Amino acid sequence: MAAPQFLTSNQGRAAQAAMLADGRRLHLQDGPIDLIIEATGDPRAVRHAYAAATQRFAGLLDALCAELPALRTPAGRDMPPPAHPVAQRMADAVAPFADEVFITPMAAVAGAVADDILKALICPGITRAYVNNGGDISLHLTQGASFTVGLVDRPDQPRLVGRAEIDADSAVRGVATSGWRGRSFSLGIADAVTILAPTAAMADAAATLIANAVDLPGHRGIVREAANELQPDSDLGTLQVTRHVPRLGPAERDAALAAGVTVARALLARGLICAAALHLQGETASAGTTNFVSLPPQQEQPDA
Repeated sequence: MAAPQFLTSNQGRAAQAAMLADGRRLHLQDGPIDLIIEATGDPRAVRHAYAAATQRFAGLLDALCAELPALRTPAGRDMPPPAHPVAQRMADAVAPFADEVFITPMAAVAGAVADDILKALICPGITRAYVNNGGDISLHLTQGASFTVGLVDRPDQPRLVGRAEIDADSAVRGVATSGWRGRSFSLGIADAVTILAPTAAMADAAATLIANAVDLPGHRGIVREAANELQPDSDLGTLQVTRHVPRLGPAERDAALAAGVTVARALLARGLICAAALHLQGETASAGTTNFVSLPPQQEQPDA
């Protein structure tokens, strides 16, 4: 799931870094940024990678907060050029959509952070690595390595309903999920939209757009509220975000999912994403060549 579409400073407190109890994964946390990181390979390389990731993470939140006015500006020619590499990743990820829809670089913040920290992890001797930023995942896979992505249909009541296998030959190196039930605001009614893309930042931006497109405009039972009434500094301003979706009929669910699939197929045709899985009230639709496999109960758990 995408991280909240706002950033707040940690008020001078140092970022937290610690190994998890399993001894394999690194936890980095600073304010709203919460990362789970795992690298595999030569033990010396893994130690070096974790130290590099920790160093790269230090000060990142404050650097992004310093650029918030620009990052909350709608993407396009009038947007001030970002200075920090992560801010630039955010701007680059949303740029392909700037002429078509309202979108700000904040739509790609979680994925861009994951991509940047992953870059610090990659060094000789690392065979596989991932950075999981609240469900937005950036991947590094060498030949023979693979990664299993778990799909959930409701982030507020998480349960695995499917999976996708990603191998080193795939173009997929980023995963992101968005929807109205997640921590980010959404203009649509999708419970969850999971995107596989070449980068986590692009997956994050595309998940936002496709989740917005899963909608039934004008439906009287859908409750919406101005984003800035809920979060005064929201980059969405007065745009109406979804707060409640009633139980929909089969035809309504099909129509809303079809609208999202249309957008997903357009992004596939442009090479911006690799696959999409859209969930709405127990119904699922997908687009792309990646096979999303239903996950029977008690089956082996995915990597993330």
